[in-house]
Amino acid sequence: MKTGLEGRAVLITGAGRNIGRRMAVMFAEEGANLAICTSRNMDGLDATAAEAEKAGAKVIAQQVDVTDPEAVAGFVEKAHKEFGRIDVLVNNAVYRSEGDLLEEPVESWMRNIAVNLHGPYYMCKSAIPHMIDAKWGRVVNFSGIAPYLGSYPGKSMVKLGIVGFTRGLAKQYGKHNITANCIGPGYIEVERDDFQDKSKGVHGHQPLRRGGAPEEVASLAVYLASENGGYITGQCYLANGGAYFQ
Repeated sequence: MKTGLEGRAVLITGAGRNIGRRMAVMFAEEGANLAICTSRNMDGLDATAAEAEKAGAKVIAQQVDVTDPEAVAGFVEKAHKEFGRIDVLVNNAVYRSEGDLLEEPVESWMRNIAVNLHGPYYMCKSAIPHMIDAKWGRVVNFSGIAPYLGSYPGKSMVKLGIVGFTRGLAKQYGKHNITANCIGPGYIEVERDDFQDKSKGVHGHQPLRRGGAPEEVASLAVYLASENGGYITGQCYLANGGAYFQ
């Protein structure tokens, strides 16, 4: 199945490892060129870039704080100058707020909002005008299953907030042939220090009895960004092994 992504310019935040890396490589394998960023993990981002370049992509890899609107604007404009277009935006950068509401420091609460909500806003504000000019665009945001299952207040707030943000984008920019969709991963087998502790007992409560692979989420993002996903917009897909039915 052809995806129509050859020659497209794809922006991915949070591309230093896990789902972000797998998305970058899969887009590269479909013939897209990439502008990828991370806020801290430059070693990981360089490894992602190397894999994507091996797959044939031209790659811009840069350290970017998505909570800084000027840094975001500079990153997007650099990509546009290099590739002459911005076709796909994937907002994958994340900050994890997983504490008790009464115990979480205010600084952590505000950082949670800044990365998970302000970050996608800044990225969209810089990237969507180029999509409007081209009369074609794809935005893929990331949520989660936290607000559906009940989780930490800060985490649930931003994960549900991004769903509303996505639907607003779909409503507002559909007339420009721009789609906006959201992916809510469940328990994915990721490179994270506390993954085993977090996932204990979870697999027995979901029908597939296992964690997901990053590739299983990344392939959904590629589909939504492709020509094949052109009639899908304003949706949130929960890739969660059946942990929650929607």
